[in-house]
Amino acid sequence: MKILILGGTTEARALAGALAGRDDLFVTLSLAGRTANPLPQPVPVRSGGFGGVDGLERYLREERIDALIDATHPYAATISANAAHAAAATGVKLLALSRPPWTRTEGDHWLEVASVAEAVAALGSVPRRVFLALGRKEIEPFATAPEHVYLVRSVDPVDPPLPVPHAIYLTARGPFSETDDRALLERHRIDVVVAKNSGGAASYGKIAAARVLHLPVILLQRPALPDVEAVETVDEVVAWLDHPSTSAATRGV
Repeated sequence: MKILILGGTTEARALAGALAGRDDLFVTLSLAGRTANPLPQPVPVRSGGFGGVDGLERYLREERIDALIDATHPYAATISANAAHAAAATGVKLLALSRPPWTRTEGDHWLEVASVAEAVAALGSVPRRVFLALGRKEIEPFATAPEHVYLVRSVDPVDPPLPVPHAIYLTARGPFSETDDRALLERHRIDVVVAKNSGGAASYGKIAAARVLHLPVILLQRPALPDVEAVETVDEVVAWLDHPSTSAATRGV
């Protein structure tokens, strides 16, 4: 069975590791190629985009892919939509591996917003010290609010930097613990955290730290994703691949 994993998440790497070495599967992990130095992967890697939904359809057909696993980031709405359309057009079996979002608990001070523009507006005009826990491409709108001091943490350097007078840049790769993130927020005297509701444990440290420090969190809501069959764990994906209905369908039975 030929499996294509659309990756870029911790879960995608864990799934690749769970499937690596199996004689009954040939697994390829596809990465968008946005990270300069991605972690080593346990299966063959394809790096770069497909060229939209048409390119993904063509790849599925040409490579004779049997099953497509969408294990992309919860905010990668475009590739998830492309995966749904391409799978439907080609008849390839599709399963989404989607980590559940974080849920508000006692002590959380969340303001949920629908867009980055709303997050910028929510900061207000009074200068604040802001921890931006967003992707490099998503922080550009904050240039319209130069009165704030920004702490930006990313896997790769932010280039070009934000055109604001006060910004601090940290390059680091998670997971980040609550203890470390609490120390970070205290050291930089952060007033507010801006983040995505990514879910999972690897980046939850900042949310837990903000709770302990009684800091508000401006949280970007998740985008709408295609209505496809989905599971939350790697074990469930493996079980789905091994289920007779999936393996029989991929063989054309």
